[in-house]
Amino acid sequence: MREPLVGRSVPRKEGRAEVTGQARYVDDMRLPGMLHGATVRSAVPRGRITGIHFDPAIPWGEFVVATADDVPGTNRVALIEDDQPFLARDVVNHAEEPVVLLAHRDRQVLEEARRAVRIDVDPLPPVFSIDEALKAETVIWGGDNIFKRYQVTVGDVDAACRSAAHVVEGEYETGAQEQLYIEPNGMIAVANADIGVTVWGSMQCPYYIHRALMELFALPADRVRIVQMETGGGFGGKEEYPTLVAAHAALLAWKAGRPVKLIYDRAEDMAATTKRHPSRTRHRTAVDADGRLLAMDIDFVVDGGAYCTLSPVVLSRGTIHAAGPYFCPNIRLRGRAVATTAPPHGAFRGFGAPQSIFALERQMDRAARAAGLAPDEFRRRNFVKPGQRLAVGQVVKDQIDLGRLLDRALELSDYHAKVERYRVRDAGERRGIGFATFMHGAGFTGSGEQHLASRVAVEATREGHVRVLASNVEMGQGANTVFAQIAADALGVGPDDIEVAQPDTLAVPDSGPTVASRTSMVVGHLIERAAAALKQKLVDARMLDAAYLPQAFRAACRRYIVERGALRAVSQYTPPPGLAWDDETYQGDAYGTYAWAAYVADVKIDLVTCETRVIDFVAVQEVGRVINPTLATGQIEGGVAQAIGYALYERVVWREGRMANAQMTNYIMPTSMDLPPIRVFFEEIPYAHGPGGAKGIGELPMDGAAPAIVNAIEQALGVSLTRLPVTPEVLMDTVGRMHA
Repeated sequence: MREPLVGRSVPRKEGRAEVTGQARYVDDMRLPGMLHGATVRSAVPRGRITGIHFDPAIPWGEFVVATADDVPGTNRVALIEDDQPFLARDVVNHAEEPVVLLAHRDRQVLEEARRAVRIDVDPLPPVFSIDEALKAETVIWGGDNIFKRYQVTVGDVDAACRSAAHVVEGEYETGAQEQLYIEPNGMIAVANADIGVTVWGSMQCPYYIHRALMELFALPADRVRIVQMETGGGFGGKEEYPTLVAAHAALLAWKAGRPVKLIYDRAEDMAATTKRHPSRTRHRTAVDADGRLLAMDIDFVVDGGAYCTLSPVVLSRGTIHAAGPYFCPNIRLRGRAVATTAPPHGAFRGFGAPQSIFALERQMDRAARAAGLAPDEFRRRNFVKPGQRLAVGQVVKDQIDLGRLLDRALELSDYHAKVERYRVRDAGERRGIGFATFMHGAGFTGSGEQHLASRVAVEATREGHVRVLASNVEMGQGANTVFAQIAADALGVGPDDIEVAQPDTLAVPDSGPTVASRTSMVVGHLIERAAAALKQKLVDARMLDAAYLPQAFRAACRRYIVERGALRAVSQYTPPPGLAWDDETYQGDAYGTYAWAAYVADVKIDLVTCETRVIDFVAVQEVGRVINPTLATGQIEGGVAQAIGYALYERVVWREGRMANAQMTNYIMPTSMDLPPIRVFFEEIPYAHGPGGAKGIGELPMDGAAPAIVNAIEQALGVSLTRLPVTPEVLMDTVGRMHA
């Protein structure tokens, strides 16, 4: 009998093409008569446009020039609030806002022209911080600068605080983070009134762009086609922003009557595109004399930037995860996303959870200290258990034992021995070890998956292979390989018998965006079901026995197509039984399931340079069944590496609303030389509604590394650190105060 592929590290499907250079990215693509596009942006954060001037030294007759007046349909990006224009017309609401588009056959000439366009702006008061936004002395969005607010109330927090043995307060801040995917944003478009619009490019969500461009050009669905090409990384940075790039390329192509390629260079990509939301979280935690949580009062605020984009969704996940994997009888959670005049912040791996979990896990260490308990013992007394409720009222159905997960992480890291050893201080350096325990919900929040109603299809080819049709993209995470493993197991064939179609809205159904740790778990489950339905069609047609070899399956597919025509099966999302969510009260089953984890960081701090290095990192997680161990390990290692950058290195410097360090020479991110051994371990408790028992995994590792590292620094130095990133400058100031 054939051994299942799920659980085995089969080779990546696209690996050979990528390492040999055969894979084609958007900037490798050339079309006859193609022009290059460029974007002219606002240099000021907020104001009224009073004029646009074109330097007469430039031969503008050779150029294609597009402004908001050239938009044939709706000049608003279709997303949640539809408040963001494709091109600013009368006002600009953030620096780097697109105002004018240019196209020319020569890239160098185009760049000279871009610098020769002057946009006159009559400045209006900007809003640069969360505090300024909340004060609402200058209102820039709605009536109070609030994009979205959530409120969750359980029990009586104030009464619990009055009766508590200890009440601990804390305030925590996190900064913006740049995705820094390897391949910058880019698109190529062909567009005119006769053929409609076709865009090829680097993206995570083809149907986001499809919907937006239908409204931009006032065209029906069948006249807009979006094709995903090889995508060199995304991390959320290619979720919503590529809609603007695609729209700009298509507008220029529409006006030019020729193909237009629009590729951002690194500096433009870093300055103009979305970043992780900065945040501020305030905690008030009440604990009884035995060290058990009585109340959690949490105020979580994120800076959404100038337009709403995905801020309500980011805020939602951050709010739901703000109380973490702990049982507490009295909870008050307040979440708010505010408007500022920064370029809009957006999707990034973790999607709000890294911000609120950082604050929570710092607060848990402080609460443990107040209760006179070791941080692991404090958490162990408060871990939620199966049958208990999380903050939003969701009853935990997973058979998770967080205490066992934590014990394993502490044992693998030699935590307790190191805590004792690191008490001995060295004159030149300090060592510390810290940890965090956390969870991450997989798939869209609440009823999101039901609203999406995602569909996938599988179809047999004349060669006897099976093609998977889904709009979820391969962007480096291994989706194509995982899809092939799932489909092959459902069909009883080999991975080479499975083809995964290029995401193309003309050819694949809308299976939702490639976000939210949903691709393997949610879409993979749809593929599993569709493949099973296709096999059943062959059995029902008496062309396939119940037990068969792969060659018999291939022969049956060929025979079916010859005798009956196309062999295809479609599946559509249906929620697991028993899930219920109330969007009004924000109570219920926020997610079908969660992945759970305990991460331990071992750090060394140079007391002269104040450089912090992570020496060892242990990541233990329960993610259901692991489909491909090599890919899953890579996901964890990559997420932890990104979170180490978030914790220690990556600081976006803002100057008058613009990113002042939008270069890879001065935006410091970790290289391989800065990373420790990242030791990855899995617990496997199969999830009944995931393919082969799998859960989502992609965002989990971004959540826990930063608080583990900062908890370790605090253990080493004995000082409280409340803001990310903890750069050498921050520590130098802290160490200076220690010795003052």
